[in-house]
Amino acid sequence: MGAVKRRSAAAGRLRPQDIDRHVGMRIRQRRIMLGLTQQQMADLIGVTYQQAHKYERGINRVAAGRLYQIAQALGVDVGYFFEGLEGERSFEPTPQQRLLLELARHFVALDKRRYQEALVQLARTLASESRGQEQLALEQDVAVLESAPRERRRA
Repeated sequence: MGAVKRRSAAAGRLRPQDIDRHVGMRIRQRRIMLGLTQQQMADLIGVTYQQAHKYERGINRVAAGRLYQIAQALGVDVGYFFEGLEGERSFEPTPQQRLLLELARHFVALDKRRYQEALVQLARTLASESRGQEQLALEQDVAVLESAPRERRRA
């Protein structure tokens, strides 16, 4: 009977466990983006590593006061942890979001500041080149459009 209740609840709305997992996933994403380990985050909020791990997995619920502490430690508003819940069954990061998380994880793993700066410069250069190519293509499209009426007049 319990399984039937669970299924019917899942059919129409999010279950509390789904929300706990979502909040935990958002905590983990933000922690990784900031380059913090679970131990560092646990120290910041005054819990054990195991408790921080359980929060991130959605195994243990995060009390309101603790969620406020986590938000303060991670530099976000409490609402950040609930973004993406409106009408969605669960949050599925986009391919770009997954790449950003992977990039952040590897960036933080670089042990030399000059390597991090080199990576930032590489990204800046690639973005600038990409914008330059887009601008050049746009200018070429405009030139084609501007020349089209003149060619019709000649014919």
